[in-house]
Order: sequence, then C-alpha cells, then structure tokens
Amino acid sequence: MKTEDTIQIDGIDKIILNGLMQDARMSINQLAKQVGISGAAVHQRLKKLERAELIQGSQVMVNPKKLGYTTLAFVGIYLDKAMNNPAAVEQLRKIKEVIECHYTTGDWSVLVKILCKDNEHLMNLLNNQIQKIEGISRTETFISLDQQIARQISL
Repeated sequence: MKTEDTIQIDGIDKIILNGLMQDARMSINQLAKQVGISGAAVHQRLKKLERAELIQGSQVMVNPKKLGYTTLAFVGIYLDKAMNNPAAVEQLRKIKEVIECHYTTGDWSVLVKILCKDNEHLMNLLNNQIQKIEGISRTETFISLDQQIARQISL
C-alpha cells in the first residue's frame, strides 16, 4: 500500500472498529455507549471511515463445514509465462471452490485457497479443472489440517 493511501485513526475510531470487528451487527447505539459519545457522532465517524475505504463492508461468515466442505487446501500454481496470469486467473475465477487467489513472488506465480467437500473432490478439481487451464504448467498442493489462527489486523 502506498503511503498516501494510509489514514490516521484516533482512539475513538479504534474502539468503534474493534467493536465492529468483534460483532459487525453491533448497533450504533451500543457503539456510542462503549465509546461515550452520541450515536450521531459514531455514525459520522463510520461514514468517514467508509469514505476513506478503511471499512470495506460487512459480511456474514458461513461455516463451510456445516455445508460439507471439510477440505481446505492451498495450491501453488506454476505458469508457463507471467503473461498468462490474467487469463489463468479469469479461468480460476469461474471455479466456485477457489475462494482466494494471490499473485505471488517466489516459485509459484499464483497461490489459491480452495474449499472442497473431501480429498476426492480436491483431486477431481485439480485434475479436471485447474491443471487443464491453458498456461498452467503444474501445481503444488498443501492441505490444511487445522486453522490455528484467524484474525484481522490488530488496531
């Protein structure tokens, strides 16, 4: 991130943001009570943080295991040429099990995070979809056994 893209936040902003990161459904009145300012002041600060693009929305987090997705894998993708990246990413975007895609340094060109129902589903996805994308020369797969840390940036 460029330095001109950063913003300064104060202690009140931090309390508001920490409250929302813990529970995105927390009401403005609850936040106001925590901070000790009016609901209108909290609302104004939230709008300022949204305009500055520090707050990028809120979302419901679905537990994929409850839907039968029990295999989480990271796949390092080697491309024939770096110029194949945009086309390969466009094809990866069409695969619903690909939940993240990162352009990286190092050996791989791209690192993707994939959710599958099981190892067989993962193998099928790799063999019949990902490795058939034009420009992908090979892949390296790592299955996550357990996510031990999941958090946002600390304020």
